[in-house]
Order: sequence, then structure tokens, then C-alpha cells
Amino acid sequence: MQQLERLRGWLHEVAQIPWLDAIRTLRERFREDRLGLTASSLTFTTTIALVPFITVALAVFTAFPMFAKFQTVLQKWLIESLVPDNISRQVLGYLNQFAGQASKLGVVGLAVLLGTALALVFTIDRTLNSIWRVRTPRPFAQRLLFYWAAITLGPVLLALSLSMTSYAVSFSQGVVSGLPGAVSLLLTALQFVLVAAGMASMFRFVPNTHVRWGHAWIGGIFVSGGMELAKRGLTLYLSSVPTYSVVYGAFATLPILLIWIYVAWVIVLLGAALTAYLPSLLAGGTLRRLPHGWRFQLSLEVVQQLERTRVSDAKGLTLEQLCKTLQVDPLRLEPLLQTLIGFDWVGQLRETLQPGDEARYVLLVDPGATPLAPLLSAWLVERTHETERLWKIGRWPSITVREVL
Repeated sequence: MQQLERLRGWLHEVAQIPWLDAIRTLRERFREDRLGLTASSLTFTTTIALVPFITVALAVFTAFPMFAKFQTVLQKWLIESLVPDNISRQVLGYLNQFAGQASKLGVVGLAVLLGTALALVFTIDRTLNSIWRVRTPRPFAQRLLFYWAAITLGPVLLALSLSMTSYAVSFSQGVVSGLPGAVSLLLTALQFVLVAAGMASMFRFVPNTHVRWGHAWIGGIFVSGGMELAKRGLTLYLSSVPTYSVVYGAFATLPILLIWIYVAWVIVLLGAALTAYLPSLLAGGTLRRLPHGWRFQLSLEVVQQLERTRVSDAKGLTLEQLCKTLQVDPLRLEPLLQTLIGFDWVGQLRETLQPGDEARYVLLVDPGATPLAPLLSAWLVERTHETERLWKIGRWPSITVREVL
């Protein structure tokens, strides 16, 4: 019953999204954040890392013979669901051939290949944190352990899921055979859900900030639907206008694959931008217009709100509560909170009573005894040799936070 209520709430939230505003936001983010250039960089890194990824996956399946039969299922699904039909067979053949040659390398060569694979996931990590405006990534050791587990265990879990589904479909063949297209529809729906779940998990866990599962799933479904449409569109184009086959001949697979990887990354980055900006899109007209010097003003308002909560039982406020109180976009507020944490003015309490609870921000200083100078230098006028006279004339070094609240 509780799950049904959550689903209803999620569907209501989806219905509340102003999609015209979302399209305008995605267009602005694509231009201002240079997502097209980022997609080009990720395309190059992905092309270099494809063989290492396949090599790692083959090594995992070889190390555990019980998973060997899952390898064919996984490869078939990846090619049929993620790559246009026109080049799927050639791509699979080339990747298996290259991976087979890579497995003959020595220890140093394999280490370089694994480093290349990790370079891709670290690039994805930096890109998504940039979209969410996160300035402090997770500790390197934590990221390395998480992504290594994803690279090695991910293919096995995915192949196991696909094999179980294939077995269930085969077992129930007598039941669904009478329904026209039932099996095909079931497998297509499974592919759509698996891609959406993978994207939602990436949006939820990769950025070093709190992302709601509901928002991550909206972004994942956006990416999965976009990829399906792009794949069908590219397949239709290549079958109707065989330009690449005529010009490049047998070499046509490479440019087509590069185009597809680029298009796929553009869709993924747009899905990430949509997920990141969903809180502000859902807030709509409740967000206020910020004046010049808004970072300085908003930082003071954060200190003011956190001081008021000192006498309450909560002792602090979550990011969502601060955004609601101050009527501001969380992507603008969170960098300011990180700056205040860097000043040791604000602390973050991460103890949670239930899964999904957000961390609370608490005020650590006494505004009456805290100089305002760090905030002035960070967001208004940096204290340098050229501005030192201005600081002295304005008596700024002696001003406390309390005096301006």
C-alpha cells in the first residue's frame, strides 16, 4: 500500500513538470555548460575505453565458469538494445576480436587498459558533479572502490537478470504464445526498464550530493526513451540514405559508431541536466529573482535561518528546507553552503533515522564574534594589495556577522 502511494505521488510529480520550461532550461544548459563539447570528449574517451571494458567483462566471466553462459546473453542484449541494428554485428565482432588480443598482454599492458577504463568513469564522475554544481567530489579511494565494483560486478548482475528473464519467458512460452507480440513486447519493456534503471542509478549515486530517487527515475526514463527514439531514427536514416556505406565502404562502421556514441552521450547529459534542475522546475514561480551580489546576500540569509533553528529541536535545516524557506534553486544554494562549510561557519550532520533522510546543516559559530571579512572577500571584493585601502576605509576587517544581519 505504501509503495502504491509513492507511485501515485511520483506520477503526480511527473504531471506537474512544466515541460516547456524544461525544454528551455535544457537548451540553456546545453549552451552555457557546453554539453556538446563535453559529449565530444566523452565520445573520444568511450571509444578508447570500449576494449578495456570488454576485456574486464570477459576476464570476469572467464574467472567464474558458472557465469560463462550468461556472456552470450549479455552481449546479445547490449548490441540489440544499445546499438543500431545496421552496425551491431560488426561492432560485436570487432570488440570481441580486440578484447581477445588484449587478453594476451602482459601485466603492464593490462594495467594500462584498466587505467583507461577507470579514466572513463572518472570523467563521467567529474562531468555529472559539474552539472550538479558539486565542487567537492567523493574521496578518491571511495570512488575507486565503487567504480571498480561497478565495472566488475555490473556485467555479471546484468547478465544474471537477463538470463532469468529469458528463462521465465521460455518457461511461460505456452502462456504467452497465444498473445500476438507478447514476448517481443515484454523483452522490449525489459530493455527500456534496464536502461532507465542504470541511468537512474548513475544520476542517484555518482554526484556527491543528495538526489531524490523520484527525480533520478524521471531522468533515467528520459534517457531511455531518448535513446530508443535516437536508435530508431538513426537506423531509419542509415537504411534510407546509405551515404556512409557508399563513401566509406567496409570502413563505414567506425564513423557510424562514433556518431551513435556522441548522440547517446548528448541524451545522457541532457537527462542529467533535467534531473539536476527538476527541483527548480517543480518550484516554478515560487523562486525569487536574485539581485546583484546575491551570493553574499544569500549566504547571510543562510546564517540567519540556521541561527533561528538553534533553539528548535532539529538544531538545523536540510538543503530542501533551506531552499523552500529562502525560495531559491538548490543548485545555486549548495555551492554557498559548501563555502560556509569551508569557513567552518556551518557544519553538516549526516546521521539519519531512516533511509533517504537528508543531512542537516547547523551553525557552528557565534555571529557576534565572527568577522564578516571571509564572506566579503569571497563574494563581494576580494582582499588584495590593490583593494587593501578600500578595506581599511570601509572598516570592513572589524565588521562582525551580527552587525549586518
